[in-house]
Amino acid sequence: MATFLYKLGRSAFRRRRLVALLWVALLALAGAGAATAPAATSSSFSIPGTEAQKAFDLLERRFPGGNADGATARVVFKAPDGQKMTDAPNKAKVEKVVDELKSGSDQVASVTDPYTAQAVSKDGSTAYVSVSYKVSGMELSDATREALQKTGHDAQGQGLTVEIGGDALQTVPATGAGEIVGVVIAGIVLVMTFGSLVAAGLPLLTAIIGVGIGVSSITALAGVLDLGSTTSTLAMMIGLAVGIDYALFIVSRYRAELAEGREREDAAGRAVGTAGSAVVFAGLTVVIALVGLAVVNIPMLTKMGFAAAGTVLIAVLIALTLIPALLGFAGSKVMGRKQRKGVATGAVDLTKAETGKADAKPNAGTRWARFVIRRPVMVLLVGVLGLGAIALPAASLEMGLPDDGSSPTSTSQRRAYDLLSDGFGPGFNGPLMVVVDGDETAAESTVEKIKGLDGIVAVTPPTPNKAGDTAMITVVPKDRPSSVATEDLVHDIRDATGDNVLVTGATAMNIDFSQKMNDALLPYLALVVGLAFLLLMVVFRSILVPLKAALGFLLSVVAALGAVVAVFQWGWLGGLFGVEQPGPVMSMMPIFMVGVVFGLAMDYEVFLVTRMREAYVHGERPGEAIVTGFRHSARVVTAAAVIMIAVFSGFIGMDDQMIKMIGFGLAIAVLFDAFVVRMAIVPAVLALLGHKAWWLPKWLDKVLPNVDVEGEALAKTTGSPDSPRGPEREMVNV
Repeated sequence: MATFLYKLGRSAFRRRRLVALLWVALLALAGAGAATAPAATSSSFSIPGTEAQKAFDLLERRFPGGNADGATARVVFKAPDGQKMTDAPNKAKVEKVVDELKSGSDQVASVTDPYTAQAVSKDGSTAYVSVSYKVSGMELSDATREALQKTGHDAQGQGLTVEIGGDALQTVPATGAGEIVGVVIAGIVLVMTFGSLVAAGLPLLTAIIGVGIGVSSITALAGVLDLGSTTSTLAMMIGLAVGIDYALFIVSRYRAELAEGREREDAAGRAVGTAGSAVVFAGLTVVIALVGLAVVNIPMLTKMGFAAAGTVLIAVLIALTLIPALLGFAGSKVMGRKQRKGVATGAVDLTKAETGKADAKPNAGTRWARFVIRRPVMVLLVGVLGLGAIALPAASLEMGLPDDGSSPTSTSQRRAYDLLSDGFGPGFNGPLMVVVDGDETAAESTVEKIKGLDGIVAVTPPTPNKAGDTAMITVVPKDRPSSVATEDLVHDIRDATGDNVLVTGATAMNIDFSQKMNDALLPYLALVVGLAFLLLMVVFRSILVPLKAALGFLLSVVAALGAVVAVFQWGWLGGLFGVEQPGPVMSMMPIFMVGVVFGLAMDYEVFLVTRMREAYVHGERPGEAIVTGFRHSARVVTAAAVIMIAVFSGFIGMDDQMIKMIGFGLAIAVLFDAFVVRMAIVPAVLALLGHKAWWLPKWLDKVLPNVDVEGEALAKTTGSPDSPRGPEREMVNV
C-alpha cells in the first residue's frame, strides 16, 4: 500500500499539470451536467414495513386522487377581543379567503369551508381553513407558496389575526451561512497551523473542488436515480469535513518530510505513501458508516448515505492525486515566510524546528503526551468518568420528529399551532387517520371500539370510498402530537382493533419512523463498528488498539447523546442554545450522529495512531512512540477537530430546530471524541498496555494482509534524507 501510494504521489507531483487539468475538467463536466439536468424534486418519503406506510399505500389504491401524501396547510383565524368568527363581517372575510385559495394555484386539490366543516371552536373565537395540495410540501412551486402567504397577509390586514401552519410552507433549510462561517474559521485555523497562506489554502481549495464535483454529480443524476432535493445536504457536510481533514494530513506530512531533508518530489511521494495510507483507511471507515445506513431500510436515508459515500471517495482520490500536484505548483511557499528565510540564510534548522529532534524545544503535543505517560491512570479515570457522567441523560432518550410546536415563536407555523391548541385542544394539531379495510359495518364497529379508549377528544363518522370496501376515520387525541400519551394512544388503537384496521397520519408516521430508527440503531452500530474493527486490525496489526478505538467512539457518542438529551429534551441551558420548546430528540439524530462522527473519529484515530505505530515499528519503545505520534500529529489533529467543531457549530444559530440539534450534537461529539478520547484516553490506554498494545497472534498475523500503512517498505526502497541535494538547496532553488 505505502509503496504504491508513494509512486502515485511522485507521479502526480511530476505530472502536476495533467493531474490538475483532469480534476478541473471533471469539475466542469459535473457542473455542466448539474446545470442542464432538470431540477431535483422531493422523492417520496416512505418507511417500508410499517403500519402507517401500509395504510398510506392502501389509501392510494382505494381512494385514487385523494392525495394522501400531498401537502396540507391550515389557515387559522382568530377574531378580535369581543368578537366571534361567526359574526357576519368576519364570516364574509373568511369566505373570501376560501375563494382566493381555491383559485390561487392549480396545485390545490381542495379547500374546506370552516362553517360547513365544523372548523369553528366552541367559543367562536377561532376558525381554520384546511387546504390540501396535489403534491408534497417540497414539490410545491414558489408561486403556490406565495399565493398562500399573500392570502393570509391580505386577511390579516382586515382586522383578523391570521396564521398559517402545516407542511405547505416547508422548505429545505438554507445552510449557506453556516457553511461560509465554517470555511472562514477553517481558513483562520489552517493559517495559524501552517503559518502559510498557500499551505492553508490547499486544503480549502481541494475540499471545495471535491464537494463541487460530488454535489454537482448528485444534482445531475437526481432525475435518473430519483434523488430528492435534500440528498446533497449530507454529502456536502461530510465532503467538506473529510476533504479538509485529508488534505490537511497530507500537507502536514509533506512539510515534515521536507524538514527531514527530503527533496520535494520524494517528500510528496512519502507524504502520500504514509499519511495517504492513513487517509485511504480512514476514508474506508467513513464509507462503511455511510453505506451502512442501508440497514435502516428507509430509501431516503439509503440514497443519502450512498451519495455522501461517493463524495468521500472523491475526497480521498483528490487527497492522493491533486494535493501532491498542487504541492508541486506551490514550491517553497508551502512553508511560512520566516521558515523560508531561515532556510535560505541557515538561521533555521528545519529538522529541529519541525520534528522536535536534538535540542529543539518540545511542542505542546510532546509535553501533553509526556504528561499522560506519567499519569495514565489519572487521565484515564478523569476522561472515562467525565464522559460517563455526561452520558447519563442518554438513558432517558425519547425520540420523535419535530413539528410546528417545536418551531420558534417568531414563525407563523408556531403561532398557528398555538392558536389551534388554544381553540380546539392540544391534540388537534396531530389528528390520527384510521383506515378500515372493510365495509360499513366494520367501520362502524371500529368507531365504537375507538370511542371506548381513553385520551380521545373526538372521533369522526367513517368516510367510505366509492366502492364501499374501505373507510377513513379521524381521531383527535387529547394530548399534543409529540407526547408520550399520544404515542400510547396509537398503540392502544392498534391493539383494540383487528388486523384490517390501520392507523396512519403524520403523527402515526412519526411514531413508526422513530420506532424503526430505534430498532435499527443496534444492528447499525454492530455492522459499522464490526467492519471498522476488522479494517483497523489490518491497519494497526493489533487487536487491542482497534478494540480501544471502537469503545472510545461509543463512549463519546453516548456522551454526546446525553448532552443532546439534557439541552433539547430536558431544556438545560436551552436559552443559551435557543431551544424554546424542549421535546423528543429527532429520530434520525442517533444514527445520523453515529455515521458522521464515527467517520471523523476514525480519521483522527488512524492519523494519530498510525504515526505511533510507524515509530514503534521503526524501533522506538511504546512510550517514545506515543510521544513521537503526538509530536508530529497532535497539532494537525487538533486543527482538524477545531475546524469541524466550528463548521458544525455554525448551524446551532439557525432557527430550524432540527438543524440546530444536528449542529449541536455533531459539534459536541467531535469535541468529546477528539480532545477527550483521542487526545487523552487513547494515549493513557496505550501507555498502560505498553508492548501488549501492538500484540497480534502469529496465526492471525499470517492471515491478515500486510498493507504497510506505516511505510516500513519505503525506508528500504527510497533514499536517505542525507542526500547531496539537501533541503536548503531544494527550498532555495524552487
